[in-house]
Amino acid sequence: MSTMAAEPAKTAETRETPGAGRRLTSVDAYRGLVMLLIMGELLSFCEVAKAIPGSSFWKFLCFHQSHVSWVGCSLHDLIQPSFSFLVGVALPFSLASRKSRGQSRGRMTFHAVGRALTLILLGVFLRSTSHPQTYWTFEDTLSQIGLGYVFLFLLGFRPVRDQWIAFALLVVGYWAAFALYPLPGREFDYAAVGVPHGWPHLLNGFAAHWNKNSNLGWAFDTWFLNLFSREKPFGFNDGGYATLSFIPTLATMVLGLLAGGVLRSDRPQKRQILWLAVAGVLSLAVALLLATVGICPIVKRIWTPSWVLFSGGWCFLILAAFYLVLDFWGYRAWAFPLVVVGMNSIAAYCSDHLFDDFISSNLTIHLGANAFKVFGEPYEPLVHGATALLVSWLLLFWLYRRKIFLRI
Repeated sequence: MSTMAAEPAKTAETRETPGAGRRLTSVDAYRGLVMLLIMGELLSFCEVAKAIPGSSFWKFLCFHQSHVSWVGCSLHDLIQPSFSFLVGVALPFSLASRKSRGQSRGRMTFHAVGRALTLILLGVFLRSTSHPQTYWTFEDTLSQIGLGYVFLFLLGFRPVRDQWIAFALLVVGYWAAFALYPLPGREFDYAAVGVPHGWPHLLNGFAAHWNKNSNLGWAFDTWFLNLFSREKPFGFNDGGYATLSFIPTLATMVLGLLAGGVLRSDRPQKRQILWLAVAGVLSLAVALLLATVGICPIVKRIWTPSWVLFSGGWCFLILAAFYLVLDFWGYRAWAFPLVVVGMNSIAAYCSDHLFDDFISSNLTIHLGANAFKVFGEPYEPLVHGATALLVSWLLLFWLYRRKIFLRI
């Protein structure tokens, strides 16, 4: 079988690190957690919450399986930044591996360009499956990574100082571009761009520069996306997502690149963990400060600079925790289900988009609808989803046992 591997699915970062002599299970496990959170939408927590309206427990789970409306963060909102962050973490290991095999800079660059184009188009095509023609949008995870990947690759050859400078230019420049874009006038019709009257999440004052479908990213897309053949002219994205978010997404990947450089360095593991933990706390603190004083709100949907820092802070801390438990303390057995998914994340991502409905519907056909009511009607979506999730994991386990990894 011919195989593909995108950086998120690549296992080069789990190879031996200088002086460590072991695989970084933490990176595969963290990636596996991210993918299981995506696949875990099958568990339908929100449907259970609707069936049991008095349960704060199921409301809590529903909240963290959904994206927040605009400002703020749920666990589900950390999926895409984690995926992007881990691309950066993997890159130093990938470059070192390719150099050790004697690959030239030109060959590596050619491969990086091909990988970027593949990720962009794969994202577009996966989002087009329910449309009568190619659905040209670029706000999904794979396309956003692809749009910034070549820049990340080139930064991978630069000194750490240059990577920090690039990060600062990305976040400050992106903030300035939005801040300088004119605010809409009082006559602006938000309802015409998918923002209902009385929507409670509209921001006031300076923060209004980052309001839904009235910002620089929205204005760019009303021009850019209409350059492509469409079913109808593009006017707005229902969720407020924007193509230009690839710029701050690149900043998130640069944070991962810096973290990967630390993990690959010869500094003691305790100092590596401390670096990740301190970086995480500082990133969170700066993001919250920027949001509190009104300089920049924390909005995932348009990937504001404060979101780069806020989500990046959580990514640093999660990676530090996984690295501490799995690669420093050596408690790895519990993470095996995550590693199975993490080592084949592109296969998991494609399966989630292409086969989940097929698996779910066939379970109903062959087992019958009543098979999932074992714990009562309110929990039927949960049991059905858990069964489909198990089937999906077993398929990935089958690939894992046969060393079949989908790679780009």
